[in-house]
Parts: sequence; C-alpha cells; structure tokens
Amino acid sequence: MSRDVVVPAGRQALYERNRYSPAIRSNGFLFVSGQVGSLPDGAPHADLEAQVSLAFSNLNAILAAAGCSFSDVVDVTLFMVDPEAIFERVWPVVMSHWGDAPYPTLTGVGVTWLYGFQFEIKVIARLPESSHPPAAE
Repeated sequence: MSRDVVVPAGRQALYERNRYSPAIRSNGFLFVSGQVGSLPDGAPHADLEAQVSLAFSNLNAILAAAGCSFSDVVDVTLFMVDPEAIFERVWPVVMSHWGDAPYPTLTGVGVTWLYGFQFEIKVIARLPESSHPPAAE
C-alpha cells in the first residue's frame, strides 16, 4: 500500500509546525485532515460565516493539489462547537459550497473544543484515475 502526502501551495510550514499531513493519497482515495477557517498564519478567522467559508477554501486547495474537486468527495464529517447555537448560521454557508447531487455522505458531530475554531470539515474523496501517483518500484 502506497501513501503519498498532498500539501497545498503556501501551507507547508503550517503543517510541518503542527506535524501532520494535510492529506494522504492511498489506494484510489484521498483522506483529508480536518480543515478549519484558519488564516495563513494558522489563526482562526473571527467571523463565524467567514470561518466556515475559509475552511472550505482550505479544503478545496488540498483537493485541487490532489487533482480533485468537492464533486469527488464521498464522505464528510463536520465538527461544530455548540451546534445548537451556530447551526442556523453555518448550514447556509456549507450548502453554498456543497454542489449538486449525488451528495456525499455526512456525519455531523457536536464538540466542545476545536483549538479556538468553531467549525471543522474532514473528508474522504475518490481520486480521479488521472490523479493517482505512479506505483513505487
């Protein structure tokens, strides 16, 4: 089984500092670490709706670096701090990035802490055939 790390342009230092991979390509799938609405320095965007939109922008940058788009996403997990209080504000922003049917599967999780963020999105995408890295010899 091969594992190939995918890092979007301009974010390498952030991932190295935090010691995790933004995404791993393996066996025809892309496993993307949870993405938050972080600014280039890693700090959270102060506005909730902007934070959600920025999380999608960060996610889409990783998907693009792997040769994918959100239409290749098959599974989504959303994490929200205090979802009862923020859901009505978050959901329209999520839907504006969601795309057309068929939709991915979805699991929503309420959490108490996200390192200063209020929203995080984690996905698994199916890699288009053209984006599979060559097998290691």
